[in-house]
Amino acid sequence: MRKTQKHQTPEPNRDAERRVRRGCLAFAICLLAVVMLAPNAFATGDPIQTINKLSDFIFGAIKAVGLILLGFGIVQIGLSLKSHDPSQRANGFLTLFGGVVIFFAKELLDLITG
Repeated sequence: MRKTQKHQTPEPNRDAERRVRRGCLAFAICLLAVVMLAPNAFATGDPIQTINKLSDFIFGAIKAVGLILLGFGIVQIGLSLKSHDPSQRANGFLTLFGGVVIFFAKELLDLITG
């Protein structure tokens, strides 16, 4: 007959743990050194011009989202006319008008602020 062996839990490998800890510590120190020793970047141009460029970029991205919603609304309206579904038609018109508002968001803000 065979003797039954007791299941023993393996002891944690302390050397491997030390290596992992040392590696993480070395990585953290290197990352800290890179951040602390990085050269300072000073803006040489007009900061207002930089902000205006960023604003134009953000409003361009918003305009793209509005155009996508506008197209999706038109597709929804077309599909609702084909399937005679009034709830889908209402959702299509809401999406269409929401896309128009988002597409012209910058112009509307300019009108409001003067």
